[in-house]
Amino acid sequence: MVITSDLDSHCLSMAAAMDQRGDWPERSAWIRDAVDVLPRHRFAPQRLWRWDGHAYVPVDQGSDPVGWASEVYPGPDTATVTQVTDGLPTSSLSSQAVVVDMLDSLLLEPGHRVLELGTGNGWNAALLNWRARPGQVVSVEADPALAETARTTLAEAGATVDARVGDGIQGWATAAPYDRVIATYAVERIPWAWVEQTKPGGRIVTPWGRLGHVALTVADDALSATGWVQGLAQFMPDRRTLGAEPGFPQVRARSEPDGERAFLRDLAPLQDDVHLRFALRVALPYLRMTLARDADGLNAWIHDTERSWTVLSAIGGGRTVATQGGPRSLADELEAAWDTWLALDRPALYDYGMTVTDSGTTQYMWANDADKGPRWPIT
Repeated sequence: MVITSDLDSHCLSMAAAMDQRGDWPERSAWIRDAVDVLPRHRFAPQRLWRWDGHAYVPVDQGSDPVGWASEVYPGPDTATVTQVTDGLPTSSLSSQAVVVDMLDSLLLEPGHRVLELGTGNGWNAALLNWRARPGQVVSVEADPALAETARTTLAEAGATVDARVGDGIQGWATAAPYDRVIATYAVERIPWAWVEQTKPGGRIVTPWGRLGHVALTVADDALSATGWVQGLAQFMPDRRTLGAEPGFPQVRARSEPDGERAFLRDLAPLQDDVHLRFALRVALPYLRMTLARDADGLNAWIHDTERSWTVLSAIGGGRTVATQGGPRSLADELEAAWDTWLALDRPALYDYGMTVTDSGTTQYMWANDADKGPRWPIT
């Protein structure tokens, strides 16, 4: 087994890396104290999973303690996979930098009543309990086995959390209302139950769209919630959507190509500029993109999960060709959304926000101003 001093060394190295990057938030100094008291290795199961380039392979604490410790502390921006189902990761210890960032966005105070959606292994719930105080946190987990394991781990850590089995989309009405609601998995639309179960003036923090996380404040009349994008958060989606989407090969097989043309802009920003990628996610929520570089340059495979697709192929000399098929011209739509972002003076992801109203039926993203800025519906 890894001795405590070795794990402490890994833990300190992670903290130092976050120190160097300025990842510990000044306004929420409590988070570092909580992480020091409740380090992530205390919530890691004995079997973790590592991607070997082809599949997820087990890494057991008993047989490979050094490898296990490295998986628990892979670096501030990397999650630790704790569960794999049918070859896909279905639970993880989220990357430490993102956990810290989202807890900072929550603006949690002692005495707040908190609802967490997605207990997982219990680490985030323990950190919430440390700040809000014992008995103030309800955590909902869809997987009964994970929930039971989390109860045991939380009890061993001295955290008094009410861990329940249920559908996080429904929240947990029995213990409502809450001052704060936080989800540990990404959603495409905000469940209205989360708004209903949050007090007016309360705050909801959740990953959205698998790329950023938002913090919404419930209006005084409780009829809407609105707020800004807070940062990056590449969390797992709701487990019901895992593996549900077709990949590019499946979509490509549904439509024949209908010609090709030159694509006259540099693809590098699609890889390098997270703000552009976020803007495209907002404007083209159905778009899925994979990038890869070869000897001729950067290439992109794009589809809409239905019948439309495009391939942007580097052909050398800085040239790119677009080939596309299906009812939508995805290369054209990509260029139009890109041009809109440029015309808006390249807003950063932090310049975007979200509004949820009409009992959740109306949800939209906006840029720069919630009332006067451009809007994009969330479908």
